[in-house]
Amino acid sequence: MNKINNSIKACYINCTLKKSPNPSHTEGLMHLSMDIMDRLGVYYDYFRFVDYNVPPGVQKDMTDHGYRSDGFIKIKKSILDADILIIGTPIWLGEKSSECVKLIERLYGLSGMTNEKGQYLYYGKVGGCIITGNEDGAKHVAMSTLYALQHIGYTIPPQADAAWLGEVGPGPSYLDEESGAKDNSFTNRNITFMTYNLLHLASMLKGNNGLPNLGNNAEAWTEGERWEFKKNRN
Repeated sequence: MNKINNSIKACYINCTLKKSPNPSHTEGLMHLSMDIMDRLGVYYDYFRFVDYNVPPGVQKDMTDHGYRSDGFIKIKKSILDADILIIGTPIWLGEKSSECVKLIERLYGLSGMTNEKGQYLYYGKVGGCIITGNEDGAKHVAMSTLYALQHIGYTIPPQADAAWLGEVGPGPSYLDEESGAKDNSFTNRNITFMTYNLLHLASMLKGNNGLPNLGNNAEAWTEGERWEFKKNRN
């Protein structure tokens, strides 16, 4: 499939620990992917997660569980409307940021819901991740983030992650001119491949009404497939 479906929607969530308007190196790298979306005429939303004061938890609305407000409600619609979710995170102590962990927990809190086909809510959507840091851990962070996304129902294409790593320890970060990051061919290639692979797979899924319903319908399983499964095993 060579043509990108312009009805595709994407959602970028930056899990930096820095509130706006502080500059975010992760945002700087995410812009390379967003620039491709702009050139192709693909609609996307962008959120800096820390700006929304999202409480931790795995419930749909944490105001029902002791919190005065829940900023996740403000961005939930964009996540659910999007065909593509791209999570950006820095690396701290070899791990994704605490904001990224919190985002995944909140996504998990919705994952038991079903779509109009009776499948779990994120079926038919695709996911990827973008990572920055001045320490090792990019592949580890990508591994755990992409695992979490596929576990709750997202489909993951080939080369679904991209990263830029500076010299280990104190030193220039992605947006710092002396880092030379913007000329890093490996990072630029990976973020390009990642973005197009996400778009191609999202287009394929949308053009085929998502994943086939055979054998993976949560409502059908609840209504009787599990008994049929048990009977056939016996």
